Amino acid sequence: MPDDSHEQNGHENVPSRQRRRFEGISSRAYEHPADRSALVALRKLSGFDTVFKALSGLLPERSLRLLFLSDSVRVSDQQFAHLNDMLRDACYILDLEKVPPLYVNQDPQPNAMCIGLDEPIIVVTTGLVELLDEEEMRAVVGHEVGHALSGHAVYRTILLFLTSLALKVAWIPLGNIAIMAIVTALREWFRKSELSSDRAGLLVGQDLQASMRGLMKIAGGNHLHEMNVDAFLAQAEEYEAGGDLRDSVLKILNVLPRSHPFTTVRAAELKKWAESRDFQRIMDGHYPRRGEDKDTSVTGSFRESAAHYTTGVKNSKDPLMKLVTDIAGGAGDLGGRVRRGFGGFAGGGSGSGTGNNPGSGGGTDTARDRRPDEE
Repeated sequence: MPDDSHEQNGHENVPSRQRRRFEGISSRAYEHPADRSALVALRKLSGFDTVFKALSGLLPERSLRLLFLSDSVRVSDQQFAHLNDMLRDACYILDLEKVPPLYVNQDPQPNAMCIGLDEPIIVVTTGLVELLDEEEMRAVVGHEVGHALSGHAVYRTILLFLTSLALKVAWIPLGNIAIMAIVTALREWFRKSELSSDRAGLLVGQDLQASMRGLMKIAGGNHLHEMNVDAFLAQAEEYEAGGDLRDSVLKILNVLPRSHPFTTVRAAELKKWAESRDFQRIMDGHYPRRGEDKDTSVTGSFRESAAHYTTGVKNSKDPLMKLVTDIAGGAGDLGGRVRRGFGGFAGGGSGSGTGNNPGSGGGTDTARDRRPDEE
């Protein structure tokens, strides 16, 4: 049951409490608008899943399954029982009928992923298990179950394959460019799918503070006594609003190779959603059901996605986004504003801090950013 809590394998016991179950919930309830519009369109394509699953012989899925089975620990009542309880609870809360296999892989890097074409499998690393407490881990397991419910595992597996293929054909100029164009587009979608699954993790854990703590630990390690949620969220605000047009361009370049949004941005986005009317309606039992998925309008979903991006651009404090808004509104002296923006004075911007990390992802994320399987 979803209100169980246990004291096993050295994990601290947490107070038992009742969690709301979302019977028959559609993944559309928690999906980010950009993620949802892409998925609705793909589901409408007749035979789409069949075609992709037919590619399974070309993809490394079978090899990965054998690898995890032979060289990782499969979670069960006998192994990592507390994780097995969390997994069953998450599937019960999101009403996912078939519980996907969960493996623990020896890797000091905190990480988790959900992959598979025919059936999703979830993998978490020992680094993540050792880093997070009971409630933080519950949100992560819910995050991965959200991937499974949305069908993200299929596209993540394709992304894994294409990324690997791009490295192998890097010596072929045109071939590499074509593949990397597809990979770049998939990464942009996948970053939005991560925001969707963060929401699923919140629906499972139903503890915003635990979700926040987990993201803070992923960013700064097991030093919560040295961190502060409000200060961490302020970093996201500074990152968005700070700097000039040059910094805006650098932000775009920094995020392009990543499969995941930056951690502070994820925290800010999740908090914003947790305070929204949409989240409250779900918690009150008003949400779309899976039985209605086939009747979902592709056009309507794209309109929602477009409206979301339009609102995001209008409300953004980023100097480049402000310039885009001004251009759309027919603001005068745009040439002067561009010159001032690149000269260190953000037109209508705020402050002189850039708020972004140097390099392709900042700090130790650089190595991770080349992997599409990061939690």
